[in-house]
Amino acid sequence: MRIAGILLGGVIVFLLTFAMLFTAGWTAPPIVSTQSGYRGTAMDQLTTPAIQKALKAANVPPDPIDPASPDGDKATATYQNVQVLTDLSADQFNRVMLGLAAWVGGEQGCAYCHNPDNMADDSMYTKKVARRMLQMTRHINADWQAHVGATGVTCYTCHRGQPVPLYIWHTQPGQEVAGFAATNDGFGHPNKTNGSTALSGDPLTPLLEAKGNIRVQATQALPVGYGASIQSTERTYSLMMSISKSLGVNCTFCHNTREFGQWAESTPQRVTAWHGIQMVRDLNAAYLDPLQSVFPATRLGPLGDSPKIYCATCHQGVNKPLLGVSLAKDWPELGGVVTK
Repeated sequence: MRIAGILLGGVIVFLLTFAMLFTAGWTAPPIVSTQSGYRGTAMDQLTTPAIQKALKAANVPPDPIDPASPDGDKATATYQNVQVLTDLSADQFNRVMLGLAAWVGGEQGCAYCHNPDNMADDSMYTKKVARRMLQMTRHINADWQAHVGATGVTCYTCHRGQPVPLYIWHTQPGQEVAGFAATNDGFGHPNKTNGSTALSGDPLTPLLEAKGNIRVQATQALPVGYGASIQSTERTYSLMMSISKSLGVNCTFCHNTREFGQWAESTPQRVTAWHGIQMVRDLNAAYLDPLQSVFPATRLGPLGDSPKIYCATCHQGVNKPLLGVSLAKDWPELGGVVTK
């Protein structure tokens, strides 16, 4: 019996090894490696042709719309109740409205924001939100070129043809705990934000809405008070995982893992990412949070806060939104300053 059991075990091990090595399901895909840092530091980004194909299919730019002349009557002279795009000609204004209908309106088109019987009517909350989002888009293109560069953004960058962007977030209620902390900060609750780990379940509220310190390690051992607490460190790692997932990259896209904190050993992308974090904080504080009183209750979070943005809202799995397609050059109306 003992010998038979040993033989049976040997047969099972052989069959499992054979299946692992020679069946199609275990065939490793071809790996594409791109060096993103200094040679010899293993700062590489790894992907596969299948992943690249899927990302390309998910990041198709919007259909082009013929350019419009800045000449002629202003939109304010042609239409009633134009409050934001007051510097545009009527033709440019119409072009932007066509873009919005395709980028944001979804199946409703213009009717998502407008009363079809009275286009000047302000009774729909979506029209009020759209005005503020147009101002935000111009602000990004004009004042945040340190992050978006000359590529720029349009409403399509986030919305992708849908009224509500796929990637938004709300502050989540924390689990009440005893002691010095008001909540457990979402620890021990894996989710998409924290990379399915036991780290902070909501690093976005303290770090992308509020301006909490993004810190991992102290610069000196003593005295106590320098550097970052364990809670701050874990919250930072949770945010970094969110950024990594949002951009479809690993840590070495920005950092040399020999020394995460050293800017001199980091890639230029880290500077761009730093500006991106500051930009997201600015947009949430100045544009999204103040819309709380405009949104209906159905669009607010469990704690009554407005929907907010984070890196995934624009990037959606790639390090350059829409794989780097330049939108600003085709949409001077959304550039903040329109020249003839």
